[in-house]
Amino acid sequence: MEARLCVSCGQEFTPRAQSPRQTYCSQPKCQRVRQQHWQRTKLKTDPDYIDNQARARENWLAKNPDYYHQYRARNRQYAERNRAMQRFRNRKIRLPLIANIDAPHSPSLLASGIYQLSFLSHQKIAKKDAWIVEIVAFPKEPKVLAPRKTIANR
Repeated sequence: MEARLCVSCGQEFTPRAQSPRQTYCSQPKCQRVRQQHWQRTKLKTDPDYIDNQARARENWLAKNPDYYHQYRARNRQYAERNRAMQRFRNRKIRLPLIANIDAPHSPSLLASGIYQLSFLSHQKIAKKDAWIVEIVAFPKEPKVLAPRKTIANR
Protein backbone atom coordinates (compact mmCIF):
# COMPACT_ATOMS: atom_id res chain seq x y z
CA MET A 1 0.00 0.00 0.00
CA GLU A 2 1.32 3.48 -0.83
CA ALA A 3 2.27 5.99 1.84
CA ARG A 4 -0.12 8.79 2.81
CA LEU A 5 0.00 12.00 4.80
CA CYS A 6 -1.70 11.98 8.19
CA VAL A 7 -4.69 14.33 8.35
CA SER A 8 -3.69 15.42 11.85
CA CYS A 9 0.10 15.78 11.96
CA GLY A 10 0.91 15.83 8.24
CA GLN A 11 3.58 13.12 8.58
CA GLU A 12 3.85 10.35 6.03
CA PHE A 13 2.58 6.91 7.11
CA THR A 14 1.66 3.57 5.55
CA PRO A 15 -1.98 2.56 6.16
CA ARG A 16 -2.66 -0.81 7.75
CA ALA A 17 -3.81 -3.48 5.31
CA GLN A 18 -6.96 -3.99 7.44
CA SER A 19 -7.84 -0.27 7.09
CA PRO A 20 -7.39 0.69 3.45
CA ARG A 21 -9.14 4.08 3.97
CA GLN A 22 -7.01 5.01 6.99
CA THR A 23 -6.34 8.76 7.11
CA TYR A 24 -4.68 9.17 10.55
CA CYS A 25 -1.30 7.73 11.51
CA SER A 26 -0.90 5.51 14.57
CA GLN A 27 0.65 8.18 16.83
CA PRO A 28 -1.36 8.46 20.09
CA LYS A 29 -1.93 12.20 19.61
CA CYS A 30 -3.32 11.67 16.09
CA GLN A 31 -5.53 8.83 17.29
CA ARG A 32 -6.96 11.13 20.00
CA VAL A 33 -7.73 13.73 17.33
CA ARG A 34 -9.40 11.03 15.20
CA GLN A 35 -11.51 9.87 18.15
CA GLN A 36 -12.53 13.43 19.03
CA HIS A 37 -13.55 14.08 15.43
CA TRP A 38 -15.59 10.87 15.35
CA GLN A 39 -17.30 11.75 18.64
CA ARG A 40 -18.14 15.32 17.53
CA THR A 41 -19.67 13.93 14.35
CA LYS A 42 -21.71 11.35 16.28
CA LEU A 43 -22.96 14.02 18.70
CA LYS A 44 -24.19 16.09 15.74
CA THR A 45 -25.79 13.28 13.76
CA ASP A 46 -26.80 10.30 15.92
CA PRO A 47 -29.76 10.81 18.32
CA ASP A 48 -29.19 7.40 19.94
CA TYR A 49 -25.55 8.25 20.68
CA ILE A 50 -26.58 11.65 22.11
CA ASP A 51 -29.15 9.97 24.39
CA ASN A 52 -26.64 7.32 25.48
CA GLN A 53 -24.03 9.97 26.32
CA ALA A 54 -26.58 11.98 28.34
CA ARG A 55 -27.61 8.89 30.33
CA ALA A 56 -23.96 7.98 30.94
CA ARG A 57 -23.28 11.52 32.25
CA GLU A 58 -26.31 11.34 34.54
CA ASN A 59 -25.24 7.92 35.89
CA TRP A 60 -21.67 9.10 36.48
CA LEU A 61 -22.89 12.24 38.25
CA ALA A 62 -25.22 10.15 40.46
CA LYS A 63 -22.21 8.03 41.51
CA ASN A 64 -19.95 11.10 41.97
CA PRO A 65 -22.24 13.84 43.35
CA ASP A 66 -19.48 15.86 45.02
CA TYR A 67 -16.99 15.75 42.14
CA TYR A 68 -17.43 19.32 40.93
CA HIS A 69 -17.48 20.75 44.46
CA GLN A 70 -14.25 18.90 45.27
CA TYR A 71 -12.68 19.88 41.95
CA ARG A 72 -13.30 23.57 42.63
CA ALA A 73 -11.90 23.17 46.16
CA ARG A 74 -8.72 21.51 44.79
CA ASN A 75 -8.33 24.03 41.95
CA ARG A 76 -9.08 27.37 43.58
CA GLN A 77 -7.29 29.51 40.97
CA TYR A 78 -9.25 27.86 38.17
CA ALA A 79 -12.53 28.30 40.05
CA GLU A 80 -11.82 31.99 40.82
CA ARG A 81 -10.87 32.69 37.21
CA ASN A 82 -14.03 30.94 36.01
CA ARG A 83 -16.17 32.99 38.42
CA ALA A 84 -14.51 36.22 37.25
CA MET A 85 -15.06 35.29 33.61
CA GLN A 86 -18.70 34.47 34.35
CA ARG A 87 -19.17 37.88 36.00
CA PHE A 88 -17.63 39.45 32.88
CA ARG A 89 -19.99 37.46 30.61
CA ASN A 90 -22.95 38.48 32.78
CA ARG A 91 -21.98 42.16 32.47
CA LYS A 92 -21.76 41.80 28.69
CA ILE A 93 -25.24 40.30 28.65
CA ARG A 94 -26.59 43.37 30.40
CA LEU A 95 -25.23 45.73 27.72
CA PRO A 96 -27.94 47.75 25.99
CA LEU A 97 -26.67 46.68 22.56
CA ILE A 98 -28.06 43.15 22.59
CA ALA A 99 -29.97 41.88 19.60
CA ASN A 100 -32.36 38.99 19.95
CA ILE A 101 -35.36 37.45 18.25
CA ASP A 102 -37.68 39.99 19.92
CA ALA A 103 -35.96 42.97 18.33
CA PRO A 104 -38.45 45.27 16.59
CA HIS A 105 -38.81 44.76 12.86
CA SER A 106 -40.73 47.92 12.06
CA PRO A 107 -39.65 49.42 8.72
CA SER A 108 -40.36 52.90 10.13
CA LEU A 109 -37.24 52.70 12.31
CA LEU A 110 -34.95 53.26 9.32
CA ALA A 111 -35.28 55.67 6.45
CA SER A 112 -35.22 54.13 3.02
CA GLY A 113 -31.95 54.43 1.19
CA ILE A 114 -28.58 52.84 0.74
CA TYR A 115 -26.78 51.64 3.88
CA GLN A 116 -23.18 50.82 4.61
CA LEU A 117 -22.48 47.91 6.98
CA SER A 118 -19.23 48.25 8.93
CA PHE A 119 -17.39 45.79 11.18
CA LEU A 120 -17.19 46.81 14.83
CA SER A 121 -13.92 45.80 16.43
CA HIS A 122 -15.24 45.42 19.97
CA GLN A 123 -17.48 42.44 20.57
CA LYS A 124 -21.16 42.62 21.37
CA ILE A 125 -23.59 39.85 22.17
CA ALA A 126 -26.16 38.67 19.64
CA LYS A 127 -28.79 35.98 19.95
CA LYS A 128 -30.31 33.93 17.14
CA ASP A 129 -27.48 34.81 14.74
CA ALA A 130 -28.39 38.51 14.68
CA TRP A 131 -25.85 40.86 13.13
CA ILE A 132 -24.85 43.95 15.03
CA VAL A 133 -23.82 46.55 12.49
CA GLU A 134 -23.09 50.22 12.20
CA ILE A 135 -25.54 51.79 9.78
CA VAL A 136 -24.57 54.93 7.89
CA ALA A 137 -27.31 56.42 5.71
CA PHE A 138 -26.25 58.01 2.42
CA PRO A 139 -28.35 60.76 0.84
CA LYS A 140 -30.83 59.52 -1.76
CA GLU A 141 -29.38 61.71 -4.47
CA PRO A 142 -25.73 62.53 -3.98
CA LYS A 143 -24.72 66.03 -4.95
CA VAL A 144 -22.88 65.99 -8.23
CA LEU A 145 -20.61 68.93 -8.72
CA ALA A 146 -20.58 70.46 -12.17
CA PRO A 147 -17.18 70.18 -13.83
CA ARG A 148 -15.08 73.32 -13.56
CA LYS A 149 -14.50 75.22 -16.69
CA THR A 150 -10.91 75.66 -17.49
CA ILE A 151 -9.23 77.42 -20.32
CA ALA A 152 -8.68 74.06 -22.05
CA ASN A 153 -12.43 73.20 -21.87
CA ARG A 154 -13.63 76.41 -23.57
